[in-house]
Amino acid sequence: MSKMSTDHLRHVLNGATMGTRWSAILHAAPGFDPSFAHVCLSRAVGEVDRQMSAWDRDSDLMRLNRAPAGGWVAVPDHLLKVLEAGLEIGRISCGAFEIGMGDAVTAWGFCADEADPDKIRSALKADRRPAHEVLEIDRAAGRVRKHGPLALDLGGIAKGYGVDRLTETARSLNVAHGLLSIDGEVRALGARPDGRPWAIAIEQPDYERRSTHSVLTISDTAVATSGDYRHWVEVGGKRLSHTMDPARGAPLVRHPASVTVTAPTCMGADAWATAFMVMGPEEARPLANRLGLSVLFLDREGQGVQPLKLGADFAPHASAT
Repeated sequence: MSKMSTDHLRHVLNGATMGTRWSAILHAAPGFDPSFAHVCLSRAVGEVDRQMSAWDRDSDLMRLNRAPAGGWVAVPDHLLKVLEAGLEIGRISCGAFEIGMGDAVTAWGFCADEADPDKIRSALKADRRPAHEVLEIDRAAGRVRKHGPLALDLGGIAKGYGVDRLTETARSLNVAHGLLSIDGEVRALGARPDGRPWAIAIEQPDYERRSTHSVLTISDTAVATSGDYRHWVEVGGKRLSHTMDPARGAPLVRHPASVTVTAPTCMGADAWATAFMVMGPEEARPLANRLGLSVLFLDREGQGVQPLKLGADFAPHASAT
């Protein structure tokens, strides 16, 4: 171990955000102020939450949802950046990733209210145009305009962006070695101080308990998982995943148990994990290869779990239970 690695002190920070918790493992040189860092990190994710929350009626996202079609609406820079990314991934995925599902997410009870049969029927019958056809972005002026009915939900991308903001904030505090996360979205800032990669547990897709399916090692990259076993509602005695099928306006019926994606940014990993949940492995394979994304699909088979790996990051040795 180099002297430089032993000079670093380990700090573990965390706090509440987006209905869950953020965490940061930071290795920093002596003189680093963890209290100041906590304030900065909390402020960074708090800003994302205030702008993009679907639970807070006063968030910038909900203000945009309430705005009538046809008029320009000023939006802050972070929200604008995530909207741009969401629309672009929606185009590339041919609609598998769709941020214009706010009405369906609310109808099925994934926001503060319970499932509403009338709203469900409306969501199922909706003549839905993809968000990239309805939402116009004027980047230079910091504004957007809806050209028709559109209820936005950023549940498949905002947490990933929150992790990116944690990472950017840690870097601005001169941290070169860190692991930042919100829920199942994680980003590695460099490697560990001694040069070893970070070890990330990939969960077994189990409704009842938390256990590890496999371990992934990463350095200076991001990883996100979307699955059906943590966020769900029960409707009519059936357990429904929070991931929406844009073609139906309803929770996915046939889907993998979970999808894990590695990507340069956590925002990208988060969104593509959601998109590949919708697409499934066969449809996802050529697109993942073209984009250079590594993907791990886990599907239930009998009493066990069947993995399918696409890309180099999920090598066989990294997926041993």
